[in-house]
Amino acid sequence: MIEEQFVCIGCGVKIQTGNQDELGYAPESALQKEVIICQRCFRLKNYNEIQDVSLTDEDFLKILHGIGDTNALVVKIVDIFDFNGSWLNGLQRFVGGNPILLVGNKADILPKSVKKQKLISWMKREAKEFGLNPVDVFLISSARGQGIPEVTDAIEQYREGQDVYVVGCTNVGKSTFINRIIKEVSGEKDVITTSHFPGTTLDLIEIPLDDGSSLYDTPGIINHHQMAHFVDKNDLKLLSPKKEVKPKVFQLNEMQTLFFGGLARLDYLSGGRTSLTCYVPSELNIHRTKQENADDLYKRHAGDMLTPPRMEQLEEFPELTAHEFTIKEDKTDIVFSGLGWVTVNEGNKKVTAYAPKGVNVTLRPSLI
Repeated sequence: MIEEQFVCIGCGVKIQTGNQDELGYAPESALQKEVIICQRCFRLKNYNEIQDVSLTDEDFLKILHGIGDTNALVVKIVDIFDFNGSWLNGLQRFVGGNPILLVGNKADILPKSVKKQKLISWMKREAKEFGLNPVDVFLISSARGQGIPEVTDAIEQYREGQDVYVVGCTNVGKSTFINRIIKEVSGEKDVITTSHFPGTTLDLIEIPLDDGSSLYDTPGIINHHQMAHFVDKNDLKLLSPKKEVKPKVFQLNEMQTLFFGGLARLDYLSGGRTSLTCYVPSELNIHRTKQENADDLYKRHAGDMLTPPRMEQLEEFPELTAHEFTIKEDKTDIVFSGLGWVTVNEGNKKVTAYAPKGVNVTLRPSLI
């Protein structure tokens, strides 16, 4: 066994050479390299293979609790396409009185017709509803590098020479964000392991800044009501669209149903013939049927025509839970957390939306 001074630059875990099946394993030969990376990160980076990890939610929370005992700037990353699903509840409890910068990632996949300023105002309102008062709000795309120079400047301004902690749920693009920041400042590429698998970062990763303070990547907290937890790991790509989500418009009569794969369902109950605009990843099939046939269709075709989930997942897949809404205002979004949203273009409509038990379905004034 080796001493504990080696840490994986990819995920922050301590390196050990003794047990191939345990966290942090790297072969002896890896220790000679300038950049040391554990086997899990190596396989993730090069083969997109994920190894299940043995850390619990408690482990993750323990790591976060330390932030409140320091003086630092906290950068909170949310997935703008899944704002509620990627929100970290109770962040105040962890961060103490430290200032928080709120950053909405994946802005590049939102339709171009979304006005940036309107979105920022909406994020501020939502944050306030959740009890958070950020010092500033930014929109970025970690994947494309959009907005990174502005956020880098803001971090420098608000941290006032102190450490920076980057926090967020799994899958919000936190490590990609930090890689972009490092590249912006130092020109180095892809220092931290990134993937669309939840829980890639396993411990605090410390990146020294040139004034003696540090930038820390924290482990992604797992939000168990995220839609991503209900799909096979091979289907995660489907819920993490890489390109702009294009609207699909459906003209619906009363008592018609839309299925979004087998992950969600929307029954249009009353209000006369109407048009619904769906903003979901383009790879996800939307299937229309009569409401009277919907239950039977789901029983017979979930896992094949209505997929994801896959056939082999059906036994463990939670039942779809109903949420009834009366839509009063024109231009209202029905938001399926982690999947997208459906804009109801006219008011005075009744609908029932279904999502896996535990996944949020909410209404908001249309973003578009």
